[in-house]
Amino acid sequence: MHARLWRTAAPLLLIGVLLVATGCGRGGDHGSGDYKIAIVTRNFTNPYWAALRDGAIAEASHLGVKVSVQAGQSETDADGENAQISTMAAQGYDCFGVVPVNGTNVITPLTTVARKHTPILNLDTQIDANASQQAGVSYASFIGSDNLEAGKTAGQQMLAALGGTGKVAVLQGIAGEQNGINRDQGFSDTVNGKLDIVQRAPADYEQDKGLQVTEAILKAHPDITGIFAANDTMGLGAAQAIKNAGRTGQIKVISVDGIKAALDAVKAGTLYGTVTQYPYAEGQLAVQGCLALHQGKQLPPRVVSPIAFINTANVDQQIGSFPKPIVTFDNPVEGLLNK
Repeated sequence: MHARLWRTAAPLLLIGVLLVATGCGRGGDHGSGDYKIAIVTRNFTNPYWAALRDGAIAEASHLGVKVSVQAGQSETDADGENAQISTMAAQGYDCFGVVPVNGTNVITPLTTVARKHTPILNLDTQIDANASQQAGVSYASFIGSDNLEAGKTAGQQMLAALGGTGKVAVLQGIAGEQNGINRDQGFSDTVNGKLDIVQRAPADYEQDKGLQVTEAILKAHPDITGIFAANDTMGLGAAQAIKNAGRTGQIKVISVDGIKAALDAVKAGTLYGTVTQYPYAEGQLAVQGCLALHQGKQLPPRVVSPIAFINTANVDQQIGSFPKPIVTFDNPVEGLLNK
């Protein structure tokens, strides 16, 4: 049986922009005290990516390895993210974990990493396989949630909330970003022929844009009864627009991610529910995966982190457990590590 992912994490100390964790942990057991892991994600403004960072730092401290987690300045800052990868590629890191902005933006800077035969983990958002192969970049594993399943879960819950009928709108993420596409597809396929999707509109995974786009949707379609948002920050913006219009409770908002602010909104009744994806776990899995590679182990080609639907029935449990999952998760990566 695989080891369970979760344990009590040591307190974290985050200093400056360079986020490095070195722990006594079990470093001696693994002989990996000088092992350096680089993780690059989109930004730390979005609590989802901040949670991934925190999970990686906590796990590095626990395992006695070093990790530096860097990011761009916004969800769409491909240039900033690429600059971080290029800088870190010249700094002697032993393993990279990368969350792209889109399917191709990180491939060019990762060619330098690949030429050094440094292992790379594709985290959270799929990098285009064909473009990567043409550039000579390969990945030891993909670690992330099943976004089609997240969208399907949201669709099933929306159908239940609306009694199987009604008009809904969809707040999409960044144009061309695969996670949002998959969430939209999973939701749409599930409600097809039952709910009428009257409008789809991108809001770039940002709360302010989620609010503005929802305001426009409410004017164009005042009879909608549900909104699916491809992430929590957009969902929170939608919930605020609905509250401003005096329609809280009349329009159900379901979003994806499970950030703390979304859990609080579910408890308060402004958000109907969130499909939580546990990015903290993804950060832990990234560090574990890199260390397993260092120990000569082969990772599964795809490692799926857990998801769960959170509403008023279980939100107190999830808040109490946050950022840990409230669903059982057998971790195939941690079981590979030398004890």
